[in-house]
Amino acid sequence: MDINKLTEAVAECKKASKKRKFTESIDLAVNFKDLDLKVPSNRFNFQTTLPHPIYKKVTTVIFAGGELAVNAKNAGVKTVLSRTELEALGKSPKEIRKLAKEHDFFLAEPPLMPLIARFLGKYLAPRGKMPQPITPNADIPVMLERFRRTAKLRIKENPVVLAKVGNVKMNNQNVAENIEAIIHALEGKLENGIMNIRSVMIKTTMGKSIKLEVK
Repeated sequence: MDINKLTEAVAECKKASKKRKFTESIDLAVNFKDLDLKVPSNRFNFQTTLPHPIYKKVTTVIFAGGELAVNAKNAGVKTVLSRTELEALGKSPKEIRKLAKEHDFFLAEPPLMPLIARFLGKYLAPRGKMPQPITPNADIPVMLERFRRTAKLRIKENPVVLAKVGNVKMNNQNVAENIEAIIHALEGKLENGIMNIRSVMIKTTMGKSIKLEVK
């Protein structure tokens, strides 16, 4: 994709949107063709790191104990749950749903992963929020900063991927570079690469869609 044309399209997208009392996000929709979703390998769910942040802040849950839990709290993670708290949480579907709804990313010590799968799996997995394993020596501040640049790309029942690529206050080229990164990431998951992409659209939260040229 031509980065200059992408940048122009982002500018057009912003111009077409009326001024709002809130900061609108800029969202990407990628529609696919010739993709048999009955084939498991054609249904994907992964994350990719973008060049520029798409979130001002992210909310994270870390399941951990000991020094890792202390490090997480020192890094500013507000929701740090121990094994005991995890087991208690597993008895309250209402609280699990609330946790899943209110948080963007989940991390966990490897020994806790089986318990998480048992208690929380059916609530987190459908949302694409199953925890990523975290090692005791992980640099948590670096991970949290990376999450601000992380796009979740998922295709399940319909041949389309929706993703946030920025907001109307961002530099046009930065948004364009995020779009380019997502398209490249998707190409790597498609059997026929860009030939499996039918169309690419961007729009602000309440604005009209702008079609992008895909080559």
